[in-house]
Amino acid sequence: MTMQYPPGATPLDPDENKGLKLAHITTRGELDYFEAANIRKAEQWAFGRKHKNLLTPEFIRRLHKQMFGDVWKWAGSYRTTEKNIGVIAWNIGPELHQLCDNVQYQIKHSSYQPDELAARFHHQLVKIHPFPNGNGRISRIMGDLVLASLEQPRFSWGRESLDKETKARKNYLAALRAADKNDYSLLMDFVRS
Repeated sequence: MTMQYPPGATPLDPDENKGLKLAHITTRGELDYFEAANIRKAEQWAFGRKHKNLLTPEFIRRLHKQMFGDVWKWAGSYRTTEKNIGVIAWNIGPELHQLCDNVQYQIKHSSYQPDELAARFHHQLVKIHPFPNGNGRISRIMGDLVLASLEQPRFSWGRESLDKETKARKNYLAALRAADKNDYSLLMDFVRS
């Protein structure tokens, strides 16, 4: 299957593409359909119960497997290849541990208001880019799970699909790029837009 990616998406390498479990998929539209169905099922699992160890690399890997395990063999496994974004592959584990520890500390000490804490966490998780694909999607769900654990409403994330070339996606990517420069104002505006 030849993949077409929207601007800002992380392409899969040929070996990662071979991890597709559903041989009948031949188009990007079909892949999007099956991934979306898997993600809906994962969201029911994730938001349908309380999780004791939400802010751990183990939970993040488990959630990724829940989100993509029906479609991809590598779901829940850290990437082993270098991408157009993210830390060096061998540094994913330590970076993810540090991020989770930092956010646990920030929650305990009320370092940020809940929205800012969840938005910053989301951005940092995207920046690490731990998986071959689905990093934005899992990072948004993790941000929402952090909010839910703090008894706050989920983000609206621009109220449009961020998986396709839309105005919301363009604004989202611009907000992430600004956050890369430590300016979180666009992201803070976007998450509740």
